[in-house]
Amino acid sequence: MASVTSRQTLLLYLAVLPAPTFIHDPAWLGAGLALAIALAGTGRWRLLKKSLLAILAFNLTASLGVVIVGLWRGALDTGWLLTANLRVLLMAYLGFWCVARVNLLKALQAWPTATLVAALALGQARAFERLIRDFRLAFASRTPCRPRLGDRRHHAAAQAMALLDKAQAQSTEVALAMRSRGAFER
Repeated sequence: MASVTSRQTLLLYLAVLPAPTFIHDPAWLGAGLALAIALAGTGRWRLLKKSLLAILAFNLTASLGVVIVGLWRGALDTGWLLTANLRVLLMAYLGFWCVARVNLLKALQAWPTATLVAALALGQARAFERLIRDFRLAFASRTPCRPRLGDRRHHAAAQAMALLDKAQAQSTEVALAMRSRGAFER
């Protein structure tokens, strides 16, 4: 059997991703999630944990809002809650599964502009990962005992400001780099 290329995997992901939005039965969404987990291979549980953590804040907030409004109106729609949460989890799982399997630059190499944009985005992501890691290590080295909530809040605010400053400073450079390579010419 021939191996699936990065481009084929990316195209398959893009074709499959909208499918959960057309399914309104929690049983089918659960079956789709179970199938995706079964097909994911050895890293399936790590991908599930990553997916759950990624959607946790949004889904909790949205679900809590729906529960509060439902209780206020006297009609809580648990079916909708289950369907929406399963749908988001399935789509997040498919996304993380695709990211783990696809070499994005290799998949996009037939489209030079898309490759350029992906390379710039990946470079920016690596720079931000490094900055976050450096902030975390600096905070740990300067805090010999367990930090107080105020200290953690101050650190998070400083880190957010540094990330925003870096994003703003690099946006001009990225735009110039893209323009010099003909990204905006049509």
